[in-house]
Formats: sequence, C-alpha cells, structure tokens
Amino acid sequence: MPVIRILPHAELCPQGDTIEAPTGTSICEALLENGIAIEHACEMSAACTTCHVVVKEGFNSLGEIDEIEEDLLDKAWGLTPVSRLSCQALVADTDLTIEIPKYTINHARENH
Repeated sequence: MPVIRILPHAELCPQGDTIEAPTGTSICEALLENGIAIEHACEMSAACTTCHVVVKEGFNSLGEIDEIEEDLLDKAWGLTPVSRLSCQALVADTDLTIEIPKYTINHARENH
C-alpha cells in the first residue's frame, strides 16, 4: 500500500506524519481517514481550493489535472507547479510526500 508522508504543519500535523492509503483513494480522503483534518469546504466536489496540497515527491504518479482543477488552483494560496487539490488527486502505486500550505483563501475554518 502506498505511503503518504505529510510534512509538518503548525496546526494540522505539528510533527509531520506518515500514513498508508489504498490505491485509488484521494489524498484528502486518506488524510481525513487518518485524523488529519485538512480543510475541504466544498465537501470534496472540486468547487474550492481549501484542500490544496503541494506534492513534493510523487507528483507525476497522480494522473492528469482536469480543466476544472487547473482553474481552481489558479486561486489557491501558495500555488506551485506541483500543487494539486487533494480531493481530486488519487493515490497511485507510488509513495507521496506532501505539504499542506499554511494558509487557504477560506475566511472561516469549517468544522469538519
């Protein structure tokens, strides 16, 4: 089973973490199922950018970014060439290292 390494994030994962995720699971689902409360204001429907992650290792294993995700990512805080919406990025057979950005464009944190 692929491993996702999460780099330290002051609020969500202060020490960093390593989790396993079944192939075909979205990064967002994997984080939530392992107690990492990443924001996902649109309930993973690809309608916002609150679940934005930066994929430091394994980016090319995630598959193509569709036009909707690309358009949304243009609005994400801290956008990089290896940014993805975690609700749309499906885990393949490759281990990943991700960083959850410090900020989102969300004005109020959802209680998920």
